[in-house]
Amino acid sequence: MFSQTCRPLIARVLLGAAAALLASAIASPSAAASCEALRELKLPNTVIRSAETVPAGGFAGMGPLRAPDLPAFCRVTASVRRAPGSDVGVEIWLPLSGWQGVFHGSGNGGFGGVLAAGYGPMTAGLRRGYATAVTDTGTTPATPLDGDALIGQPQKWRDWGRRSTHVMTVTGKAVAQAFYGAPARRAYYTGCSTGGQEGLIEALYYPHDYDGVLVGAPVINRTWGHGVVLWNDLAANLRPGRRLSDAKLRTLADAALRQCGAAGSGLGGDPFIGDPKACRFDPGVLTCRDGDRDDCLTAAELATARAFYSGPTNRAGRPLFHGWLPGSEATGFFDWAFLQSRPNGQPPFVSLFKWVFGRDWDWSGFQVERDMARVDAALGPIVNDATKGSLKAFRERGGKLIIYHGWADSLVPPDQSVAFYERVGREAGGLDQAQGFARLFMAPGFSHCAGGPGPDVFNSATGSGVPPPSTTPRHDLFAALAEWVEGGPAPSEVIATRYVDGTPAKGVAMQRPLCAYPAKAWWRGTGDTNDPASFVCSVSAPPKG
Repeated sequence: MFSQTCRPLIARVLLGAAAALLASAIASPSAAASCEALRELKLPNTVIRSAETVPAGGFAGMGPLRAPDLPAFCRVTASVRRAPGSDVGVEIWLPLSGWQGVFHGSGNGGFGGVLAAGYGPMTAGLRRGYATAVTDTGTTPATPLDGDALIGQPQKWRDWGRRSTHVMTVTGKAVAQAFYGAPARRAYYTGCSTGGQEGLIEALYYPHDYDGVLVGAPVINRTWGHGVVLWNDLAANLRPGRRLSDAKLRTLADAALRQCGAAGSGLGGDPFIGDPKACRFDPGVLTCRDGDRDDCLTAAELATARAFYSGPTNRAGRPLFHGWLPGSEATGFFDWAFLQSRPNGQPPFVSLFKWVFGRDWDWSGFQVERDMARVDAALGPIVNDATKGSLKAFRERGGKLIIYHGWADSLVPPDQSVAFYERVGREAGGLDQAQGFARLFMAPGFSHCAGGPGPDVFNSATGSGVPPPSTTPRHDLFAALAEWVEGGPAPSEVIATRYVDGTPAKGVAMQRPLCAYPAKAWWRGTGDTNDPASFVCSVSAPPKG
């Protein structure tokens, strides 16, 4: 797409080099002195709400994310109103010294509405010397789990589904340029769940915003993503006796592990299922024979389990959307117990349906075929843009995309990421061609964006507060993305780590390679199964020995 004229490209290259030199020359005193002056910055449709210098270590609102190694920075908050009913909040952190000439956009979660939801990933960017930003997705006063405040607010739906991250990016880059006196030479985006969707929207529709995009568990089909959660809630709660207790969930998870642990590339001794797509698990093996006990499932409980595994179906039993995979039942983090819970006295994330049916809608009468057709007609064109669009322009301008997703996720179906990536492959002319600019990493035993029974630490930008053992490309997808963008090799694998009791100070319990799809990590047949060197990435099983 640059063949029309070379002059703009040459100009951008020269300007990027100049920006890097200028950024490296910025002195701490001048940057600190200019922070408060950003309150007077004039940008289109934008009000700068605050600009203040934050000392090293962070500020009180960061809570447990405050740390002595965080550098001092300029904290800016802004409000962008580009249309009536639209109000996108943005927060930008600008390191006072050592800026690397990089802008880093961070994602939010759920219904958004809370800027602090992005603080974790922002600390990762700040530690790297990046100017980093987050948006509230334009949905304040909603919260990640409650979107009732958005009923009757179509502009906010559109900001949440499409526009807000682009607004954040344009605003954040402009603030950074005003502060440093030079534009960013590179831009990276990271986010998970709703934040993952935000990143895909950027690559699909705003291909020049970011050079590299790293997304986890992206919500691709937003309407059906909420539909499957409501389907789960009603399967467990609509009729008495169908809810699975914690003990029953543990029984179900243990049975799935016994049957599926050694399937495909999995290892029987692992505490997680390594290759759930290689196994067909029937929870009927747990049918109670001699009365109800914790180590078996009643007929009503079996119906619930099967509904969770199958996902929404029509009256004939034909699948309408993805379900959950064996190994996702009791991960301890956004697992089936959460799907059966009712935060704020209602099913999780049910607010989206009220946008269509009204505040007083009786969700207990939900009928999947009838109601999802209405929801898709009303909201699909507004919030489902990740189900369509093209990465062609992103690819042509040299953009790089990394997607990761846990096989044990039970909040965003992992099969959805595989389907998206295979769609990218078809558009690119095959997966081999797609791998030149996009990589997918499926993580065994990894839950929704964090946690789970498998190795769960491989990305410093998750915001979990638990860092990889090294922020090098071998152990950190964020670093791997930056290296790839800068002309280094495309990541073929990354080492995922599980710490003893989840605590780095206690040492490493296990490490495994995560392999670029469609490859999987296979044990070589010899060596310590907790050592990543004992595994090889391959599409099919390699010879043992």
